[in-house]
Amino acid sequence: MNLSSRVQGSASLPPEIAGLRSAAAVRERCGMVARWVADGHSRHFALDESRLDAVADYVTKVTREAYPDLNIPYHSRWRHFCAGGIDRWRELAESVRVHPLERARMAVDLVTVSVLLDAGAGDAWRYREAQTGDVLARSEGLAVASLDMFRAGGFSSDRERPYRVDDAALARIDSATLARHFQVDAKNPVIGVEARSTLLQRLGKAISERPDLFGSRPARPGNLVDHLINAARTESISAASVLALSLDALAPIWPSALALDGIPVGDAGRHSAVRTSDCTDGIVPFHKLSQWLTYSLIEPLAWAGIAIERINELTALPEYRNGGLLVDLGAIRLRPGIDAQARHAVRSELVVEWRALTVALMDRLLERVRAKLALGSGFTLPQMLQGGTWSAGRKIARVLRPPDGPPPILVVADGTVF
Repeated sequence: MNLSSRVQGSASLPPEIAGLRSAAAVRERCGMVARWVADGHSRHFALDESRLDAVADYVTKVTREAYPDLNIPYHSRWRHFCAGGIDRWRELAESVRVHPLERARMAVDLVTVSVLLDAGAGDAWRYREAQTGDVLARSEGLAVASLDMFRAGGFSSDRERPYRVDDAALARIDSATLARHFQVDAKNPVIGVEARSTLLQRLGKAISERPDLFGSRPARPGNLVDHLINAARTESISAASVLALSLDALAPIWPSALALDGIPVGDAGRHSAVRTSDCTDGIVPFHKLSQWLTYSLIEPLAWAGIAIERINELTALPEYRNGGLLVDLGAIRLRPGIDAQARHAVRSELVVEWRALTVALMDRLLERVRAKLALGSGFTLPQMLQGGTWSAGRKIARVLRPPDGPPPILVVADGTVF
């Protein structure tokens, strides 16, 4: 029995609900939506897959500019910690004398809270880094702010051991605490500060209830390193298994309005293109932050000697940079009469459809970008995202909608999902 099977079975979920907690379900059901749109059934979008070659050209150009040697790392939170060319994590890690395994636990601690705080910050928020004086926004700003909070001991209940995240400290983080560390005030608002602090509190409760994964006294996200070391002694560990593990362990934290038989589904929406014969009819899972976390765990787990295999089992991240790239370059077109300036709820059919199309089309884009870069199957989806589509989405948005480059479709977000 592989790790993923054991994880899904451990939660004693009905199999149809457990099946939604997988990258395979994300890919399959997003594909259903994409076929439905391609067949002309959508009220919101039309597809023009002939434009994918132009998208691939643009992504290839951006990738070669950023990585002329084509030595492209995985898309992960670690790239944002290096904003401005400063490797902040390396500086912190090298400043403390700890065993390499503890350094890996520290890294998992940090990246877990940082990823959970990485939903869209909004256009107005900025973070001034005290160390450099740099002013950062969006994902880079959230990353550096979370690292600074980690460095200050803001996630630890032990003043003698500030560089960790534990359940007791997470339970005490309220919106005022988070606002103070993230420099939030009336003139510098961030989307969903209350929801973000609640998410961290829920994380603390969730890890305290799973000592088998996160230990106790204290419970830490970083103790997952020890659990996976034990698992890796008897079997290989796939990226999909790590995702399934995180979805199982962290399912209670997501503030989802979508639940089946009282069980929260997490980051998912409903769409009429998805037809099944069970209780999951109409549901499209995305698990954006959980997949972002899984991508971001690959490096610290490697530092602990744990190799993660079959990275392409994960999907593209259904967020507004990847999705915006496809809209801005014409592969996805809004139907006439759809107001691009209106704000759409994250669980509206329009946004669910946009996110599903993003996942499906990024898979099709991968082969084209591989060919244009003259790279084979060793060039993975997270490398394309890093090289890549995320930066290209930001770049074209700034060209078309200067100066800050908001997405082409506006979403009402709460700071926890999109």
